[in-house]
Amino acid sequence: MIYRSFDIEKIRAEFPILNREVNGQPLVYFDNAATSQTPTPVIDSIVDYYSRYNANIHRGVHTLSQEATDAYEQARKKIQLHFNAAKSHEIILTSGTTHSINIVASGYANLLKKGDELLVSAMEHHSNIVPWQMLCKKTGAVLKVIPMTEKGILKMDVFSSMLNEKTKLVFVNHVSNALGTVNPVTEIIRRSHEVGAKVLIDGAQASPHIKADVQELNVDFYVTSAHKLCGPTGVGMLYGKETILNELPPYQGGGEMIAEVTFEKTTYAGLPHKFEAGTPNIAGGIAFGAALDYMNGIGFDTIAAYENELLVYGTQQLRMIEGVTIYGEAEEKTAVISFNVNGIHPYDVGSILDKMGIAVRTGHHCAQPIMDFYQIPGTIRASFSFYNTKEEIDRMITALKRAILMLQ
Repeated sequence: MIYRSFDIEKIRAEFPILNREVNGQPLVYFDNAATSQTPTPVIDSIVDYYSRYNANIHRGVHTLSQEATDAYEQARKKIQLHFNAAKSHEIILTSGTTHSINIVASGYANLLKKGDELLVSAMEHHSNIVPWQMLCKKTGAVLKVIPMTEKGILKMDVFSSMLNEKTKLVFVNHVSNALGTVNPVTEIIRRSHEVGAKVLIDGAQASPHIKADVQELNVDFYVTSAHKLCGPTGVGMLYGKETILNELPPYQGGGEMIAEVTFEKTTYAGLPHKFEAGTPNIAGGIAFGAALDYMNGIGFDTIAAYENELLVYGTQQLRMIEGVTIYGEAEEKTAVISFNVNGIHPYDVGSILDKMGIAVRTGHHCAQPIMDFYQIPGTIRASFSFYNTKEEIDRMITALKRAILMLQ
């Protein structure tokens, strides 16, 4: 399939890191599920901030501060429009997905009671497990797990049977970082709301591939990180419905999140500032907006279609290698392939691939319960982005075959 507006060579030229060599070989970067690479327009936005109007935001009357404030708030508006939040103050800028989840978990510490039930899926990243375990320990609430099948698909019939009047919160990733499974989040949200439960969707792995509409989903919380979206590290987003965010107490205290402070009493600022204490990652927030501009300029439908071609091609090529087992076989997947070679530890394969310039991720991918489910130490994970090519997949396959010969 050919995309009229999709010039892969032009796109690759906009990512400077793709020109470098690793161990004397041209880099093939297949670790996009961990961190995507950054195009020149996003890098330029960071340089521009520090070169022309580096200043703190919101409190200054001088020109640089006003310019920085305008750029930062414009980025918040871009994020609002991208995810179709009803209001810009429903977008809380955070340090990333983990920070976003912890804000919600902290806020519910005084809203839950002993015996309340929280549901989490079996395929979550540790960031969407550990904060809820900590919350349960504080409150006496009970964390229950939505099971999955061997193919890496949630058992929705079991999920429905788990829902009851005790269910207060449900946590599910939109896309599994370890398996690539796209979860039926619309149905999960609808069924959860029927029993009065609130839902947080971890969109970190979905956001590079799927343009989520939070109003259409009717989700209560949606979280993601900019570094999955061609943006910088250290910045992310918490979307929350205004009414629910207003119910939650501040996550931390400090400057910016206050309305008035005396030694006797402090009153808190309204949204979004209530959750944004201290000086934020200003350049990162601005670059987050620039990254969304860049990806929307290509088009998420175009990105998804091209990446699906890479997924199909890569899966076909891997299946032709004897001894390869692929984990995660849902019909609806993003461009992630987790696999192992029978009898060989994934770390050993990944190390040899690196010597040949191929960057893949090995290990449990911060999703250890999934590895325990399959009774494996980890997987080799190749995750593709719209700047990758089938030729790079061919290089990975060639390198993998060499690695197998060396290790068997």
